[in-house]
Amino acid sequence: MTKVTVAALQLSFSDDRADNIALVADHVRKAAMRGAKIILPPELFEGPYFCRVEDEALFANALPTDEHPAVQDMRKLAKELGVYIPTSYFERDGHHHYNSLAMIDDQGEIMGVYRKSHIPDGPGYEEKYYFRPGNSGFKVWKTRYGTIGVGICWDQWYPETARCMALMGAEMLFYPTAIGSEPYDADLDTSRMWRRAMIGHAVSNCMPVIAANRIGEEDGQSFYGHSFISDEWGDYVSEADAKDHGALVATLDLERARIHRAGMGFFRDRRPDLYGRIAQDI
Repeated sequence: MTKVTVAALQLSFSDDRADNIALVADHVRKAAMRGAKIILPPELFEGPYFCRVEDEALFANALPTDEHPAVQDMRKLAKELGVYIPTSYFERDGHHHYNSLAMIDDQGEIMGVYRKSHIPDGPGYEEKYYFRPGNSGFKVWKTRYGTIGVGICWDQWYPETARCMALMGAEMLFYPTAIGSEPYDADLDTSRMWRRAMIGHAVSNCMPVIAANRIGEEDGQSFYGHSFISDEWGDYVSEADAKDHGALVATLDLERARIHRAGMGFFRDRRPDLYGRIAQDI
């Protein structure tokens, strides 16, 4: 399969879990009707981004993978529509809690679970209170339409994440996200940095990048959208602004990307014998 149509959903969410899941399902359907075969919702779409405060009552929202309504509803929908849905959710595993993603295939089966590796901690994004660092390692999945790697939000800032997934065989990189304003500085807008970091992954790994962010105001925190789909050159083939609501859809040519990747020689010319320092703590 040389070409694949993908989608990134940019949506705003309420306090009602069932409504949010239904909203995502509706836009997955619309994206599928436009030909999308891999459809990416934003991070933790089951509700508002809750990590802006530390509140132990919110741990009640975490559920095991096989009980989580976001995962189970997306499984049914993926099977019905014949699409892949990387599904972000708040996972409880025994006494541990993770920011996780279930990779759901076009038969509604879970291909595997990725647990977010890099966990941020700062004003408005106090994730270390809720999530353990992921213990799954980076993941890639072979779909009918190419091999994909998925990082979750804060992972998207790390070139190591993208490169590892590329070395594992990824042909496209997907990033579900929840990011917006910084409570400590109302004038700080990281949206341009956010995009540039991921466009760098597209350029240095010569493969498409798909990013889905949320929008809207949530208890004084504003999420800035700017979701996008880029090609292997880092050029936008579809992009949203801070208010667009719905699905970005684009068709990507993986064979063209493969040839470009080979021609650039970035993987040929790597020198892993020199990279030991990168694996050491500072």
